[in-house]
Amino acid sequence: MPLLNYFLIFISINTLVFISTFNLFSKSGFKWWYSIIPFYNIFALIKIINRPWWWIILLLIPVINVIMYFVIIIEIIRAFGKNNNLDTFLCFLTLGLYVSYINFSKKIYYVENRSLRPKSAVGEWINAVLFAIIAATIIHVYFIQPYIIPTGSLEKTLLIGDFLFVSKFHYGARVPTTPISFPMVHDTIPIIKTRSYLKYPQLPYLRLPGFQKIKRNDIVVFSWPADTVRKFFVKEKGVKKPIDKKSNYVKRCVGLPGDKMEIKKGFVFINDKKNNEGSRAKVQYTYDIYYSKGISSKTLLNNNITEFTRKFKINQINQESYNQIRPYIITHLNSNPDNLIFLTKAKGIPIELIKKNRLKISEILEKQKKVSLTENQKEKLLNLKVFDSVVKKDNSSNQPNSVFFPNSLSYSWNEDNFGPITIPKKNSTIKLNDKNIFLYKKLIRDYEKNSLTKIKGNFYINNIKTDEYEFKQDYYWMIGDNRDKSEDSRFWGFVPEDHIVGKPVLIWFSIEGINDGISNWKVRWDRVMTTINGEGKPISFFPYFLILLLIWQILHYFNVKISK
Repeated sequence: MPLLNYFLIFISINTLVFISTFNLFSKSGFKWWYSIIPFYNIFALIKIINRPWWWIILLLIPVINVIMYFVIIIEIIRAFGKNNNLDTFLCFLTLGLYVSYINFSKKIYYVENRSLRPKSAVGEWINAVLFAIIAATIIHVYFIQPYIIPTGSLEKTLLIGDFLFVSKFHYGARVPTTPISFPMVHDTIPIIKTRSYLKYPQLPYLRLPGFQKIKRNDIVVFSWPADTVRKFFVKEKGVKKPIDKKSNYVKRCVGLPGDKMEIKKGFVFINDKKNNEGSRAKVQYTYDIYYSKGISSKTLLNNNITEFTRKFKINQINQESYNQIRPYIITHLNSNPDNLIFLTKAKGIPIELIKKNRLKISEILEKQKKVSLTENQKEKLLNLKVFDSVVKKDNSSNQPNSVFFPNSLSYSWNEDNFGPITIPKKNSTIKLNDKNIFLYKKLIRDYEKNSLTKIKGNFYINNIKTDEYEFKQDYYWMIGDNRDKSEDSRFWGFVPEDHIVGKPVLIWFSIEGINDGISNWKVRWDRVMTTINGEGKPISFFPYFLILLLIWQILHYFNVKISK
């Protein structure tokens, strides 16, 4: 937003403060014209309501300042004898303009030595709730944010249903660019399903200092650059969100600013060296397994292989039974109820449902299956020598492809063979040409807010003829560990620094089957309170938590006993 717009907003707010409070200033012993002096008028209001000076700091924090606005408004009306529930309600209903009504009222008086305790139970409750929201919002925005894994792009490293704590302070908390926003929610208010923020005004990008930079192969949460959705799983056209309100994604950062990145036969190469994602990373690729006698699903499941489909046949099924098994069916290959053939996920149909409905079901053994395997799982299957072949998928097509970044037919990249591509670094300069302009035009136009045109073979940036461009921020390359089932930078390109949200540090809870209904939920106790990044076996803090909980309960027991 231009500086002129910020200035106009500032003048408008200060004028509103003056119109709403000049008489209140006079009644409380201040000069009426103090109310028009920028910044001092806020300081004076804090003194009038007899609250500590550090409340001013809370007014300067985006998102928190919206909450504090209502807190101060309520404190102002109480300082002038308006303590009943109706007054409080009118403050909220009029978005604070009720103070203007009081300001022009002739029957007002200043309560100089008023009690700071609310006069009613409702007032007490509102105070407690507001300051609880303020504390929680500060933690949520600037320190730790909870996040849940919704998709399988990082399986088996992070699982669907893993609840994460995402650290904002590792890389430095991103100050919200959208200051007027409903607290403790992202882009949508729950239940009423409406937008949780106002698009304007927008603040300039600012990141607080962190204590580390993003390291190669860190798992990172970031705002999805290609966001065109109001709801996470529903793609729509024409939806544009502010940076801090875009959908949050979690991927592995394999490419850092200045790196040359290339994908060969599915493997990532950084600066011409094969990338080592680390011992905790469980990177999966798609393999074709072939066995002439038919592949046993039991063999795959016994070896912890769960990323494949199964084909079943049911003889004679009625509508009622079909409705019960329908949630487990991916698709059916025919519609004959007397001989129904369908596909399921690796777990198949629960045995309880089969017995309950007395279904005559049998699995059709396939000679060939596509499965997702880690390198270790591949080696284990080869050592078992129960399959004829285990072959890694490799899309070697060299045809023009607009599905993958840079989404131009000038390139023939795909998920398995991609690049090479140089990841932009802040203050680095590139020479522009007809080939690489497709790689960097979105960065120049959308992320760094420049105009870019081409006239008679020449490039113009902000109407200035040029053949080069200097980047204003760092960029990163994000990719999922479940390589063939991940929508990542291969599809939508670079992730700008201003889109970085934070670093996942802990799985605080984990539920298997979280998308299958509460009745099918199962807690993964071995993942509760375990670390995410780092080398070696993940560290679990769950036993220590239980010990501390036990100690606290013991101390509480003896404290109650002593009190009696």
